[in-house]
Amino acid sequence: MSDRTTTAEATSARPSVPRSVRPALAALASAQKPSTGAPAYSRFVNRRLGRWAAAVAYTVGATPNQVTAVSAACTFAGIAVLALAPSGVGTALAVVLLLVVGYALDSADGQLARLRGGGSPAGEWLDHVIDATKIAVLHLAVFASWLREPDGREALLAAPLVYQVVATVAFFAIVLTDQLRRAEAARTGVAAPVGRRTGLLYSLAVVPTDYGLMCLAFVLLAWPPAFTVVYLALLVANTGYLVLALPKWFRELRSATPASIGSKP
Repeated sequence: MSDRTTTAEATSARPSVPRSVRPALAALASAQKPSTGAPAYSRFVNRRLGRWAAAVAYTVGATPNQVTAVSAACTFAGIAVLALAPSGVGTALAVVLLLVVGYALDSADGQLARLRGGGSPAGEWLDHVIDATKIAVLHLAVFASWLREPDGREALLAAPLVYQVVATVAFFAIVLTDQLRRAEAARTGVAAPVGRRTGLLYSLAVVPTDYGLMCLAFVLLAWPPAFTVVYLALLVANTGYLVLALPKWFRELRSATPASIGSKP
């Protein structure tokens, strides 16, 4: 899944940060989001790639929304290659490269917004809409690929469609839970609680839910049986995570605001 950075179009750069890569990197290093709940790839790899991309974007005067647009272009190009190109080493490498770059830029847009000193709800909206689209379309591309080249997977054609449902529900639930926490914090004036499970072991335990790991898994497209096994294993892991997480989030919100959250108005 996405790194969930808040994308926002800033109006002016911080005057204290010179427009060069090294000072921008130093400023970004001290302005990182908490690592609460972040899977290992997003936490240790993607955010660092995004930090470099944000520093370069800041140096050339790019805006967060422009970075978001480039991220979307790379991501959807990778998805198109996955859906349309025949399986092979070249296809696998192209898909992985485009998706990994797109994901790094997805982290960079929010980091750039923070470096520039502010943003807008429109930027965050744009980021989330693109994330929701790519999560849904990615698994449709896998379905199209399997439909075109079954390779004995005729009985498994429903798997990408199930994965699409699981990924879409998970993304929506994570974003909605975060928004409800923010709304409750604003209503009560009490800061939203910060998760406790931020250690290395937790990051490794939830790595199957990491969108970045999904991006890397496409390197196996050149070996369809191996990719099928890994893809199904990720589907099972993500389904299990969602089954455990949904009741937890519901109980958390109901406990925090029994009168205003957890029931329809």
